[in-house]
Amino acid sequence: MPILHPADSHELHLSSLNTIEAAAGPIKSLPRFYPAGHRVERHTHSRAQLLYAAKGVVVVATEEGRWMLPPGHALWIAPGIAHSVEMLVDVTMLSLYLAPGVVAGLPERVKTVGVTDLARALIVAAVNPEPEDNTPARAALIMPLLLDVISTLPERGLALPFPSDPRLAALCRSFVAQPTAELPIDRWADQMSMSRRTFTRIFRRETGLSLSTWRQQACLFAALPRLADGEPVTTVALDLGYDSVAAFTTMFKRMLGSPPRIYLARDRSQPAASASLL
Repeated sequence: MPILHPADSHELHLSSLNTIEAAAGPIKSLPRFYPAGHRVERHTHSRAQLLYAAKGVVVVATEEGRWMLPPGHALWIAPGIAHSVEMLVDVTMLSLYLAPGVVAGLPERVKTVGVTDLARALIVAAVNPEPEDNTPARAALIMPLLLDVISTLPERGLALPFPSDPRLAALCRSFVAQPTAELPIDRWADQMSMSRRTFTRIFRRETGLSLSTWRQQACLFAALPRLADGEPVTTVALDLGYDSVAAFTTMFKRMLGSPPRIYLARDRSQPAASASLL
C-alpha cells in the first residue's frame, strides 16, 4: 500500500481543491483511495459534494457534529460547509461535486443518505467507469439520470451532533470514547446540576436528538468499523454492554434497516472500485 506523507498529502489535497473549483461542467467526479488513519483537513468548496464510500468507513466532522459514513452510504455536503474527513479503515471514495442549482430542492446542510443499487451503479459509471464505458455518449446518458436519482436517495440517521455547551460536550466526548448500551442519565444530570427532566430537555435542544437516540448513534459509530473489519457481532454487542446479541441486532436493524449480518454481507458482495491515491 502506498504511504502518504503529510507534505505530499497537503499538496495533493490543494491540487484536488483547485481541480474542483476550476471545473467547468455541472458535475465534477473524483475517485480516491485513502489508507486507514488518513485525515483530510478542514476545508470548503463552492460546489455541493456527494461523498460516496464505495469501500471502508469514514467520519466527517463539521461545526454541527460528526457524521459516520459506513459502506454503502453517501454524505451530501452543501456548498460552503467547512468539513474534515477521517478514514477509520482503508477507504475507496467516489465523489461527485455538483455546481450550485444543478439539482433543485437539495438540502443546504449535511445529511447521510442510503445508496440504492441504481444509484451505486450510476455513481461508479460516472466517477470510475470501465474503459469501454468511458465515452462522451455514455456520459451524456448517465449524468442526467444520476442527477435525478440523487434527489431521491433516502436519508439515514447516522449523524452524531455535539452540543455547544462545553460541559455537556465534554460528557458526550467521554461517552463516545467508551460507548455503552447503558447511559447514566442521572449521573450526567447531577454533574450538570440539573434535574433529570431538565437535563433531557436541554440535551434535545442542544443536539436535536433524544438522549436515547443519541446513545444508539454513538454505539453505531463504535460498532460499524469493528463489524466492517470482520469482528463477530457477538463480540461487538457484548463489548458495548448489550445484554444479548438480539438486543443489539434489534437496535441495529431499527437504525439501519437490516440486521448486521445482512447489512454487511450486502456491502461485501458489492464489487470493489479502483481509485487513485490522494
